Amino acid sequence: MNNIKSAITGIIIFLVIGVVTSAAFLVKETEQVIITQFGKPVGQPIVEPGIHFKIPVVQHANFFDRRFLEWDGDPNQIPTKDKRFIWVDTYARWRITDPLLFFQRVRDERGAQSRLDDILDGETRNAIARHELVELIRSTNREAVVSQELTGSEVAEQLAIVKKGRVNITREIIDAAAPRTVELGIELMDLRLKRINYVDEVQAKIFERMITERKRIADKFRSEGQGEASKILGDKERELKKIESGAYRTAQEIMGKADAEATTIYASAYNQSERSREFYKFIKTMETYKTTMSEKDWLVLSTKGDFFKYLNDPSGN
Repeated sequence: MNNIKSAITGIIIFLVIGVVTSAAFLVKETEQVIITQFGKPVGQPIVEPGIHFKIPVVQHANFFDRRFLEWDGDPNQIPTKDKRFIWVDTYARWRITDPLLFFQRVRDERGAQSRLDDILDGETRNAIARHELVELIRSTNREAVVSQELTGSEVAEQLAIVKKGRVNITREIIDAAAPRTVELGIELMDLRLKRINYVDEVQAKIFERMITERKRIADKFRSEGQGEASKILGDKERELKKIESGAYRTAQEIMGKADAEATTIYASAYNQSERSREFYKFIKTMETYKTTMSEKDWLVLSTKGDFFKYLNDPSGN
C-alpha cells in the first residue's frame, strides 16, 4: 500500500515539475516575446529579460529578435532615366519595433524578408528609373581631373553636374519605403546600393570602346615617339657627319703637313752627298718592294731592270 502511495506521489511531483517547466520560459536581452493562445496573440509583448510564465499547452511563446537585422536583396536589372541598363545590388538594416503588429502582419522573419523584398526592390527600381546613371555613381560635384587624351564626349560625361547624387537617392528610397515598413511593425534603419554594374551586353560594348580608345591613345603616343626617335636619329646622323667631316679635314691637314715635312727631310737628305742619295734610293726601293709585292704574288721580270738592281748588286751599280 505504501509503495502505491509513493508511486502516485512521484507521478504527481513529476507532472507538477513538467507543468511548471512548460509554463516558464526565459527571455534574453536580445529577444522579445508574443504570447499566443490557440494561435491568437494575448496580452502585451514581453520585452523585459528574465523568467516569465504562460499557461501550459494552451499558450505558446513566439520569440523575435530585438537586434538590427540584415536584408540582402537580389541583383536586379533596372533601366535608368537615360536608358542605361544596369545591375543594382542593395542591402539594408532593419529591426522589429512593434512585435505584436509584426506578428499579425508577417508572422516571422521569413515573412518579413519576403515583404521587404517587395517594398525595397520596388522603391529602388522607382528611384533609379527617375535618375540618370551619373547621379547613381557620383555623390558630389568635386572638381574632375580630366586626362588630355579623353574625347569630347568622355570629357562631357566626366564634367556632368550632379543634382542629387547617390547618397540623396538612397535617402529617397528610405523615405519612400519607411512608412510602408512601419505598417509591418518594422523600422527601416538604413539602405545602401551595394553594387552598380552594366548588364553583360552593354558591358561588352563599353569594354570594346575603352579598348579602342586606349589603342587610339597608344597609337598617338607611339606615333609621337617614332617622330621623336626619327628626329633624334637625324640629329645624330647630322652631328656624326659633322664630326667625321671635321676629323677628316684635320687628318688631311696633319697628313699634308707630315708629307711636306717628309718631303723637306727627303730633299735635305738627298742633297747632302752621293752616298746619302744612294741610301735614299735604297730605302725607297725597299719600301716599294714591301708595298707592291706579297707572299702570294708571282712576277716574271728581268733582273737587269732597275726594279731588281739591288737584288743583283746590293751596291746598286
